[in-house]
Amino acid sequence: MVRKIGVLTSGGDAPGMNAAIRAVTRIALNNGVEVVGVKNGYRGLLEETFIPLERGSVSDILDRGGTFLGSARLPGFREEAMQDECVKHLRRNGIDALVVIGGDGSYRGALALTKKGINCIGLPGTIDNDIPGTDLTIGFDTALRTCVENVDKLRDTSSSHHRCSIVEVMGNHCGDLALYTAISCGAEMVITPETGYDEIEVIERLRYLGNAVRKNHAIVIISEKITDVEALAKKVTLNTEFSGRATVLGHIQRGGSPTPSDRMLASRMGEKAVDLLMEGIGGQCVGIIDNSLTAMPIQEALERPKASRKHLYRLFDRLV
Repeated sequence: MVRKIGVLTSGGDAPGMNAAIRAVTRIALNNGVEVVGVKNGYRGLLEETFIPLERGSVSDILDRGGTFLGSARLPGFREEAMQDECVKHLRRNGIDALVVIGGDGSYRGALALTKKGINCIGLPGTIDNDIPGTDLTIGFDTALRTCVENVDKLRDTSSSHHRCSIVEVMGNHCGDLALYTAISCGAEMVITPETGYDEIEVIERLRYLGNAVRKNHAIVIISEKITDVEALAKKVTLNTEFSGRATVLGHIQRGGSPTPSDRMLASRMGEKAVDLLMEGIGGQCVGIIDNSLTAMPIQEALERPKASRKHLYRLFDRLV
Protein backbone atom coordinates (compact mmCIF):
# COMPACT_ATOMS: atom_id res chain seq x y z
CA MET A 1 0.00 0.00 0.00
CA VAL A 2 1.35 3.43 -0.95
CA ARG A 3 1.49 5.86 2.00
CA LYS A 4 3.98 8.48 0.79
CA ILE A 5 4.92 9.53 -2.76
CA GLY A 6 7.97 11.56 -3.76
CA VAL A 7 8.14 13.77 -6.85
CA LEU A 8 11.22 15.17 -8.56
CA THR A 9 12.21 16.99 -11.73
CA SER A 10 15.42 16.03 -13.48
CA GLY A 11 17.51 17.16 -16.47
CA GLY A 12 16.70 20.35 -18.35
CA ASP A 13 13.74 22.33 -17.04
CA ALA A 14 10.61 22.61 -19.17
CA PRO A 15 7.50 24.80 -18.88
CA GLY A 16 4.70 22.70 -17.42
CA MET A 17 6.83 20.83 -14.89
CA ASN A 18 5.24 22.85 -12.08
CA ALA A 19 1.79 21.94 -13.37
CA ALA A 20 2.77 18.27 -13.22
CA ILE A 21 4.11 18.62 -9.66
CA ARG A 22 0.88 20.33 -8.66
CA ALA A 23 -1.25 17.57 -10.18
CA VAL A 24 0.77 14.78 -8.55
CA THR A 25 0.58 16.53 -5.18
CA ARG A 26 -3.13 17.26 -5.17
CA ILE A 27 -4.25 13.96 -6.67
CA ALA A 28 -2.14 12.03 -4.14
CA LEU A 29 -3.37 14.11 -1.20
CA ASN A 30 -6.97 13.53 -2.33
CA ASN A 31 -6.18 9.81 -2.13
CA GLY A 32 -4.96 10.17 1.46
CA VAL A 33 -1.30 9.80 0.45
CA GLU A 34 1.46 12.04 1.77
CA VAL A 35 3.65 13.82 -0.78
CA VAL A 36 7.29 14.81 -0.57
CA GLY A 37 9.10 17.09 -3.01
CA VAL A 38 12.69 16.16 -3.84
CA LYS A 39 14.88 19.20 -4.41
CA ASN A 40 17.28 19.29 -7.38
CA GLY A 41 16.50 15.99 -9.05
CA TYR A 42 18.37 12.79 -8.24
CA ARG A 43 20.93 14.84 -6.32
CA GLY A 44 18.16 15.52 -3.82
CA LEU A 45 17.74 11.78 -3.27
CA LEU A 46 21.44 11.49 -2.51
CA GLU A 47 21.49 14.52 -0.20
CA GLU A 48 18.05 13.83 1.34
CA THR A 49 16.73 17.28 0.53
CA PHE A 50 13.07 16.36 0.95
CA ILE A 51 10.27 18.85 1.63
CA PRO A 52 6.68 17.94 2.59
CA LEU A 53 4.13 19.16 0.05
CA GLU A 54 0.60 20.21 1.01
CA ARG A 55 -2.15 21.71 -1.11
CA GLY A 56 -0.90 25.19 -0.32
CA SER A 57 2.68 24.25 -1.28
CA VAL A 58 1.65 24.01 -4.92
CA SER A 59 -0.71 26.97 -5.05
CA ASP A 60 0.06 29.63 -7.65
CA ILE A 61 2.66 27.55 -9.54
CA LEU A 62 0.46 26.36 -12.40
CA ASP A 63 1.39 29.31 -14.62
CA ARG A 64 5.07 29.45 -13.69
CA GLY A 65 7.80 28.20 -16.00
CA GLY A 66 10.77 26.18 -14.82
CA THR A 67 10.47 23.93 -11.79
CA PHE A 68 10.14 25.21 -8.25
CA LEU A 69 11.73 21.98 -6.97
CA GLY A 70 14.87 22.71 -8.97
CA SER A 71 16.79 20.36 -11.23
CA ALA A 72 20.36 19.11 -11.46
CA ARG A 73 22.28 16.51 -13.41
CA LEU A 74 23.92 13.66 -11.52
CA PRO A 75 26.01 11.47 -13.88
CA GLY A 76 27.12 9.32 -10.96
CA PHE A 77 23.56 8.06 -10.49
CA ARG A 78 24.38 5.46 -13.14
CA GLU A 79 26.50 3.68 -10.51
CA GLU A 80 24.69 1.00 -8.55
CA ALA A 81 26.28 2.01 -5.25
CA MET A 82 24.79 5.50 -5.54
CA GLN A 83 21.40 4.06 -6.48
CA ASP A 84 21.51 1.85 -3.37
CA GLU A 85 22.33 4.88 -1.22
CA CYS A 86 19.33 6.75 -2.65
CA VAL A 87 17.02 3.79 -2.04
CA LYS A 88 18.23 3.72 1.57
CA HIS A 89 17.38 7.41 1.94
CA LEU A 90 13.94 6.91 0.41
CA ARG A 91 13.12 4.03 2.75
CA ARG A 92 14.46 5.89 5.79
CA ASN A 93 12.02 8.72 5.00
CA GLY A 94 9.11 6.36 4.40
CA ILE A 95 8.82 7.19 0.69
CA ASP A 96 7.18 4.21 -1.03
CA ALA A 97 7.06 5.45 -4.63
CA LEU A 98 8.34 8.21 -6.87
CA VAL A 99 7.17 10.30 -9.83
CA VAL A 100 10.09 11.38 -12.02
CA ILE A 101 9.57 14.23 -14.50
CA GLY A 102 12.29 14.58 -17.12
CA GLY A 103 13.92 13.14 -20.22
CA ASP A 104 15.26 9.74 -21.22
CA GLY A 105 18.14 9.90 -18.71
CA SER A 106 15.60 10.55 -15.97
CA TYR A 107 13.60 7.58 -17.22
CA ARG A 108 16.63 5.31 -16.89
CA GLY A 109 17.09 6.43 -13.31
CA ALA A 110 13.42 5.72 -12.58
CA LEU A 111 13.75 2.25 -14.08
CA ALA A 112 16.83 1.51 -11.97
CA LEU A 113 15.04 2.51 -8.76
CA THR A 114 11.99 0.42 -9.69
CA LYS A 115 14.22 -2.62 -10.08
CA LYS A 116 15.46 -1.97 -6.54
CA GLY A 117 11.96 -1.97 -5.09
CA ILE A 118 10.87 1.69 -5.30
CA ASN A 119 8.00 1.95 -7.78
CA CYS A 120 8.61 4.86 -10.13
CA ILE A 121 6.54 6.43 -12.90
CA GLY A 122 8.18 8.65 -15.52
CA LEU A 123 6.57 11.75 -17.03
CA PRO A 124 8.10 13.21 -20.24
CA GLY A 125 9.30 16.71 -19.38
CA THR A 126 11.51 18.27 -22.07
CA ILE A 127 11.15 21.02 -24.67
CA ASP A 128 12.92 18.83 -27.25
CA ASN A 129 10.01 16.41 -27.81
CA ASP A 130 12.58 13.65 -28.12
CA ILE A 131 11.14 11.02 -25.75
CA PRO A 132 9.93 7.79 -27.37
CA GLY A 133 6.58 6.55 -26.15
CA THR A 134 4.75 9.86 -26.49
CA ASP A 135 3.76 12.15 -29.34
CA LEU A 136 4.19 15.24 -27.17
CA THR A 137 6.33 16.09 -24.16
CA ILE A 138 5.58 18.57 -21.39
CA GLY A 139 7.13 21.89 -22.43
CA PHE A 140 7.31 21.37 -26.18
CA ASP A 141 4.25 23.46 -27.02
CA THR A 142 5.48 26.39 -24.94
CA ALA A 143 8.97 26.27 -26.46
CA LEU A 144 7.41 26.16 -29.92
CA ARG A 145 5.35 29.24 -29.10
CA THR A 146 8.52 31.07 -28.01
CA CYS A 147 10.32 30.10 -31.21
CA VAL A 148 7.45 31.20 -33.42
CA GLU A 149 7.08 34.55 -31.65
CA ASN A 150 10.79 35.32 -32.07
CA VAL A 151 11.01 34.18 -35.69
CA ASP A 152 7.95 36.27 -36.56
CA LYS A 153 9.78 39.32 -35.20
CA LEU A 154 12.93 38.45 -37.12
CA ARG A 155 10.92 38.22 -40.34
CA ASP A 156 9.91 41.87 -39.99
CA THR A 157 13.49 43.09 -39.90
CA SER A 158 14.75 40.54 -42.45
CA SER A 159 12.27 41.73 -45.05
CA SER A 160 13.25 45.34 -44.39
CA HIS A 161 16.96 44.70 -44.97
CA HIS A 162 17.06 41.97 -47.65
CA ARG A 163 18.43 39.50 -45.15
CA CYS A 164 18.57 35.77 -44.72
CA SER A 165 17.97 35.03 -41.05
CA ILE A 166 19.45 31.72 -39.96
CA VAL A 167 17.76 30.79 -36.69
CA GLU A 168 19.16 28.02 -34.51
CA VAL A 169 16.64 26.35 -32.22
CA MET A 170 17.06 23.66 -29.59
CA GLY A 171 16.03 20.04 -29.92
CA ASN A 172 19.12 18.07 -28.88
CA HIS A 173 19.22 15.39 -31.61
CA CYS A 174 15.53 15.71 -32.52
CA GLY A 175 14.33 18.05 -35.26
CA ASP A 176 10.74 18.51 -34.08
CA LEU A 177 11.18 22.01 -32.67
CA ALA A 178 12.83 23.20 -35.88
CA LEU A 179 10.30 21.48 -38.14
CA TYR A 180 7.22 22.73 -36.29
CA THR A 181 8.70 26.24 -36.13
CA ALA A 182 9.51 26.23 -39.84
CA ILE A 183 5.98 25.22 -40.80
CA SER A 184 4.38 27.65 -38.35
CA CYS A 185 6.50 30.59 -39.54
CA GLY A 186 6.53 29.90 -43.27
CA ALA A 187 10.30 29.47 -43.36
CA GLU A 188 12.07 28.97 -46.69
CA MET A 189 14.30 26.16 -45.42
CA VAL A 190 14.50 23.78 -42.47
CA ILE A 191 17.63 21.83 -41.51
CA THR A 192 17.43 19.05 -38.92
CA PRO A 193 19.14 15.75 -38.12
CA GLU A 194 16.38 14.13 -40.18
CA THR A 195 16.98 16.24 -43.31
CA GLY A 196 20.78 16.07 -43.09
CA TYR A 197 23.02 19.02 -43.87
CA ASP A 198 24.62 19.87 -47.21
CA GLU A 199 26.13 23.36 -47.13
CA ILE A 200 26.49 23.61 -50.91
CA GLU A 201 22.83 22.70 -51.34
CA VAL A 202 21.82 25.36 -48.80
CA ILE A 203 23.80 28.06 -50.60
CA GLU A 204 22.44 27.01 -54.00
CA ARG A 205 18.88 27.07 -52.70
CA LEU A 206 19.34 30.58 -51.31
CA ARG A 207 20.91 31.75 -54.57
CA TYR A 208 17.86 30.46 -56.42
CA LEU A 209 15.51 32.26 -54.01
CA GLY A 210 17.43 35.51 -54.37
CA ASN A 211 18.14 35.46 -58.11
CA ALA A 212 15.31 33.50 -59.75
CA VAL A 213 12.43 33.92 -57.32
CA ARG A 214 13.51 37.47 -56.39
CA LYS A 215 12.57 37.06 -52.74
CA ASN A 216 13.64 40.02 -50.65
CA HIS A 217 14.31 37.92 -47.55
CA ALA A 218 14.60 34.31 -46.37
CA ILE A 219 14.23 32.45 -43.10
CA VAL A 220 16.24 29.29 -42.44
CA ILE A 221 15.44 27.28 -39.30
CA ILE A 222 18.19 24.92 -38.16
CA SER A 223 18.48 22.50 -35.25
CA GLU A 224 21.31 22.93 -32.77
CA LYS A 225 24.51 20.81 -32.99
CA ILE A 226 24.46 20.69 -36.80
CA THR A 227 26.82 23.49 -37.85
CA ASP A 228 28.28 26.84 -36.81
CA VAL A 229 25.45 29.20 -37.77
CA GLU A 230 27.65 32.31 -37.56
CA ALA A 231 30.04 30.83 -40.11
CA LEU A 232 27.12 29.78 -42.32
CA ALA A 233 25.67 33.32 -42.19
CA LYS A 234 28.99 34.76 -43.40
CA LYS A 235 29.04 32.33 -46.32
CA VAL A 236 25.47 33.32 -47.19
CA THR A 237 26.56 36.97 -47.34
CA LEU A 238 29.54 36.16 -49.54
CA ASN A 239 27.80 33.76 -51.93
CA THR A 240 24.17 34.88 -52.29
CA GLU A 241 22.06 37.99 -52.84
CA PHE A 242 21.15 38.02 -49.15
CA SER A 243 22.88 39.54 -46.16
CA GLY A 244 23.23 36.60 -43.77
CA ARG A 245 22.43 36.99 -40.08
CA ALA A 246 22.57 34.24 -37.46
CA THR A 247 20.35 34.15 -34.39
CA VAL A 248 20.72 31.52 -31.67
CA LEU A 249 17.57 31.49 -29.56
CA GLY A 250 19.30 29.49 -26.83
CA HIS A 251 17.84 29.04 -23.37
CA ILE A 252 15.13 31.64 -23.91
CA GLN A 253 13.24 28.67 -25.37
CA ARG A 254 13.13 26.97 -21.97
CA GLY A 255 11.43 29.81 -20.14
CA GLY A 256 8.05 31.43 -20.01
CA SER A 257 4.63 30.67 -18.66
CA PRO A 258 3.40 27.31 -20.00
CA THR A 259 0.70 27.35 -22.65
CA PRO A 260 -2.77 26.04 -21.79
CA SER A 261 -1.91 22.91 -23.82
CA ASP A 262 1.15 22.20 -21.68
CA ARG A 263 -0.77 22.88 -18.47
CA MET A 264 -3.48 20.43 -19.52
CA LEU A 265 -0.99 17.79 -20.67
CA ALA A 266 1.04 18.02 -17.46
CA SER A 267 -2.08 17.88 -15.27
CA ARG A 268 -3.47 14.83 -17.05
CA MET A 269 -0.13 13.05 -16.95
CA GLY A 270 0.33 13.83 -13.26
CA GLU A 271 -3.07 12.33 -12.49
CA LYS A 272 -2.24 9.20 -14.50
CA ALA A 273 1.08 8.78 -12.68
CA VAL A 274 -0.58 8.78 -9.25
CA ASP A 275 -3.33 6.41 -10.40
CA LEU A 276 -0.70 3.92 -11.60
CA LEU A 277 1.23 4.08 -8.33
CA MET A 278 -1.97 3.60 -6.34
CA GLU A 279 -2.50 0.42 -8.33
CA GLY A 280 0.96 -0.80 -7.30
CA ILE A 281 2.40 -0.28 -10.78
CA GLY A 282 5.96 0.95 -11.29
CA GLY A 283 8.61 1.04 -14.00
CA GLN A 284 6.22 2.66 -16.47
CA CYS A 285 6.07 6.03 -18.21
CA VAL A 286 3.07 8.09 -19.20
CA GLY A 287 2.62 9.37 -22.74
CA ILE A 288 0.04 10.66 -25.17
CA ILE A 289 -0.33 8.80 -28.47
CA ASP A 290 -2.97 9.68 -31.06
CA ASN A 291 -4.54 12.05 -28.51
CA SER A 292 -5.02 9.25 -25.98
CA LEU A 293 -3.24 9.08 -22.62
CA THR A 294 -1.19 5.89 -22.38
CA ALA A 295 1.27 4.10 -20.13
CA MET A 296 3.95 1.61 -21.11
CA PRO A 297 7.02 0.01 -19.52
CA ILE A 298 9.95 2.44 -19.48
CA GLN A 299 12.21 -0.14 -21.11
CA GLU A 300 9.77 -0.52 -23.99
CA ALA A 301 9.54 3.25 -24.43
CA LEU A 302 13.33 3.66 -24.49
CA GLU A 303 13.67 0.96 -27.16
CA ARG A 304 10.81 2.31 -29.26
CA PRO A 305 11.70 4.28 -32.40
CA LYS A 306 10.62 7.92 -32.38
CA ALA A 307 7.44 8.50 -34.35
CA SER A 308 8.12 9.39 -37.98
CA ARG A 309 7.62 12.99 -39.07
CA LYS A 310 7.83 12.22 -42.80
CA HIS A 311 4.32 13.52 -43.39
CA LEU A 312 5.26 16.87 -41.83
CA TYR A 313 8.47 17.18 -43.83
CA ARG A 314 6.41 16.43 -46.93
CA LEU A 315 3.95 19.14 -45.87
CA PHE A 316 6.78 21.64 -45.42
CA ASP A 317 8.16 20.85 -48.89
CA ARG A 318 4.72 21.35 -50.46
CA LEU A 319 4.22 24.65 -48.68
CA VAL A 320 7.52 26.24 -49.70
